Formats: sequence, structure tokens, C-alpha cells
Amino acid sequence: MENQIAGYIIDIPARKIFPGLITLGKGRIDSIKEVKDHVPKRYILPGFIDAHVHIESSMLVPAEFARLAVRHGTIATVSDPHEIANVLGMAGVEYMIENGRKVPFKFYFGAPSCVPATSFETAGAEISVDEIDLLLNRPEIKYLSEMMNWPGVLQRDPVVMAKIEKAREAGKPVDGHAPGLTGDKAKEYASAGISTDHESFTLQEAEDKIKAGMKIIIREGSAAKNFEELIPLIRDHKDLLMFCSDDKHPDELVEGHINDLVKRALQKGYDLFDILQIACLNPANHYNLDSGQLRTGDPADFIIVDNLTDLNVLATYIDGEKVFNGYEVLFPRPESVVVNHFTCDAIEEHDIRMPGKGDEIRVIGAVDGHLITRSLQEKISADQDFLVSDPARDLLKIVVVNRYEKAPPAFAFVKGFGLKSGAIASTVAHDSHNIIAVGADDAAIVRAVNRLIAEKGGICVTDAGGEEKCLPLPVAGLMSAEPGNLVAEEYKKLDAAAKALGSSLSAPFMTLSFMALLVIPELKLSDRGLFDGSEFKFVSLWTGEE
Repeated sequence: MENQIAGYIIDIPARKIFPGLITLGKGRIDSIKEVKDHVPKRYILPGFIDAHVHIESSMLVPAEFARLAVRHGTIATVSDPHEIANVLGMAGVEYMIENGRKVPFKFYFGAPSCVPATSFETAGAEISVDEIDLLLNRPEIKYLSEMMNWPGVLQRDPVVMAKIEKAREAGKPVDGHAPGLTGDKAKEYASAGISTDHESFTLQEAEDKIKAGMKIIIREGSAAKNFEELIPLIRDHKDLLMFCSDDKHPDELVEGHINDLVKRALQKGYDLFDILQIACLNPANHYNLDSGQLRTGDPADFIIVDNLTDLNVLATYIDGEKVFNGYEVLFPRPESVVVNHFTCDAIEEHDIRMPGKGDEIRVIGAVDGHLITRSLQEKISADQDFLVSDPARDLLKIVVVNRYEKAPPAFAFVKGFGLKSGAIASTVAHDSHNIIAVGADDAAIVRAVNRLIAEKGGICVTDAGGEEKCLPLPVAGLMSAEPGNLVAEEYKKLDAAAKALGSSLSAPFMTLSFMALLVIPELKLSDRGLFDGSEFKFVSLWTGEE
């Protein structure tokens, strides 16, 4: 192992760049010296940290996620395992920790605060206050994961507050999740002990949350993209910002990670040191991570890039080990076991038939690039006394099937997917991860759902000709243990197939996966029915009915 590395060292706190020599020893930095000798024209800086991510959304197990992330200079993630926790409970959290330990990458996990996310859906497991207490006392658990039950926080629900109190007792921060909260509600939410938010959609909303005492994590994922709206915060609030991907599908993870946000911020003319503080240092300090910050005595976690415009990664080091050399990942691919929770019988067309009894319904309005939806009202046509999709108006049937216990499917209508024929379906359906499908006709929907039941998890496209394309996700119905590049290629094929059916969404499967996320307004569908996320209650499909 090389023990001395020369180049132009970027000292972020001192806001200077100097020719220097780093000496390594036993996984740490023994010394950093400024030198007058000629050094290679390359730049050494702390590695990037994703300040809020669900590894499961990459459709890769942690060990495979790491192999893609280190290529982009990411050395650590602040990872909320609540996706797999909603499927497998504590065993799911343990799976993520153990799988992450198999590779030289710094996965820092949180204790999932909302499993299940709400009481209005069926999840595969529950994590209690006592179990959260156990998790928070583990060194691998750095924080209480996003508190999505913001109504419970505002109402000071005893169970919600008990979870927050456990984090306070453990001396660990509490992540927030409060889309749309501003003014007095934001203050009330933050005053309960919430330290961050990654759900701000507008600059004004983010500024209100900063005034309330929260730090803002600027998110740019595969579905929710808030970078353009929020990056101006850097002018006055660099100490209170972090970058995250939140939910990133494998095809996009192959192309880039936090490094992309750094490059985009540089292209907009923001200060290099401010940007790197946000990308490299702020998450480590906020979550009390043991990741290196390029200081003497720190863990030797750093990256080498060729220039300060493109930031092409020449090498990534974690604990002094070179894990990426600019061409290939240097650690072996470990074996990953398969775990799951899937109890579901095939469905038939009559299971998702809707008898007509009116002429106007509530409709979910999907919004490209956002997790929020709109609550729309639309006239509906009936075909032989049953409600059917109307692709000509982009009015499509959406179905959620409970995958943990036998129950009748829930169904409604959605606009925004644009399918002209066929259907798409997924078992990645935040946060309970039941089966969700959208289609232009009932037969295509049923075929897509049943293919996923047969595979016990995955994403699927069915076309009008009867063809099916599927990416199996056997690990909890959320992830594949296959190599990341292969999963990314298969995902691209299904993404293209969905768009070939007419969808104009930038990420149809990612958008689909959030149509059952009840904690994001306005209108969503759980396995138990249509749900108004603004009022936090079930509503009738038919307008005029509660």
C-alpha cells in the first residue's frame, strides 16, 4: 500500500489550495505537509457524502451500491433503511448493516422512525419504540431516521414523541420529513427536536424551515429534483446545507452521484469551498460521522480528481485503502444472501373491476420530478357498467395489491403517466412496498401484477401484445444482488419499454413507486383505499362523498 500521496491539497476550512504531501499510516493520515517541490497536477479533497439516501431505491444491495458510488468519489452515505424495515422489520435493518460490512465503504444507518409509515396501510413489519431504543444505542446507528409522521409531531403524539426522546437520550439527531410545512407549523415541527428536512419544494419553504431551526438537505434524486430551486440557499446558509440523492435508480447511479451536484453548483458560479463544505464536511459534522475530513489524525478517506471543473475521479481512498483507481473498483464482490417477505395469490380481472355509480371521481395527478401529487376531479366513462382506463385522456387505472396477506386489491385513477397501452408494475412502492400498477386496460394490469407475484418482487412492463419484461428484485422485493451495471442495464430496458408505451415521465417507475406514499400530499392510494395526504384521511373515489 502506498503511504505517501502528493498533489494539490484542498483545505476546505482554511479555504486554500496548496501543493502538499499526505503520509498515510494504519488507515489514518499521519501528516499533511505543504511542500515547495513540484507535485502532480491533481487535486486531493475529502470524499463526498450522501446526506440522505435509501440504498434500497438503487435496487442494489449495499455491497453493490458501494461499487458504483466509489467511482464517483462517494466515500459514505447517511442511509435510512426504512424501506426494507417496512418489509422485514429489525431483520431488514440488520441485513443492510451486515451486507454493508462486506465492503470497504462507510454506510451510516439510521433507526427507522416510521415503520409502518402510517396506520392507513399494510406493511410487512413494525418497529416499536423499544426497538428504536435498541438501534440508537448501536454505534452503526447515527440518527433517528426521517420523522414522516409530521401530523403526529404537530399533535405531540405520545408514541412519536417517545421515539424522538430516545434519540435525544442517545445524543443523536432526528431527521425530518415535512413537505409543504411553513410558518408556525414549521416552527412547531422543528421545536419537537427535528434537525433537518429534505422535502422542501420551494425556496420560501426551505427558508422558513431554516428560520425554524432546521438544516436543509438539497435533494436531487431520480423522481424528486429540488437542486435548481434550492441551490441559491448557498449564498447565505452554507453552514446549514447538505446534498443528498434520497432515491436514485441504478441507471442514474451509474452516471453520477453527489459529484454531479458539486459540478452543477460550480457551473453556476458558486464558491468552490462553500460547495465542498456542503458535500464533504457538513454531513460528517451534523451526524457525528467518523469519516475523514482531510486532517492529520483523521481516517484516510479522500479522493483525487483531475481538475476543479469536471472533477473526474482518479482515485478514491477509504481508511487508507485505494478502492477505485480511476478505471476499476479494487475490492472483491461479496456474495449476498436473499431475504424476503411475500405472501400473495395471483389476481384476476374481476378483482379490479369498478362498478359505476356516478360520473365524477377524484383522480391522483402525478407530477413529473416531484413526489407530491394533485387532487383532481374528472368525468369518468363507464364500459358495460364498469369503470375502465381512458388512455386518450391519460386517465388510467391504478391498483395496489397487499403482498403480505390476502386482501382485495385497492384501485383508483391517475393522470400523468401517459400510457397509451399496456401496464407497468412494481413492488418498490413506498413505504410499505405492496404491489402497485398503472395500466391502460385491466388485462395488462393483471398480467403485470401476477408476473411480480410469481417473481416475488421486481418491476414489470406488459404490452398490448402480451409480452412481459421483468427485472426481478428478490431481496425483500426491493433489491437485486446482481452486479450494479447489469441491474442498471436491465432497468434501462424496462424504463425504455414504459416510455415506448407512451409515458413521458422522466422516471416512470420512480414516480410509480411514490403513488402509495401517504405522507406526501395531496392524493395517494394505499392497499386500503384512496387517501388524502393533506387531511390525513381516507376519501371516497367519488366526488361528493367523504
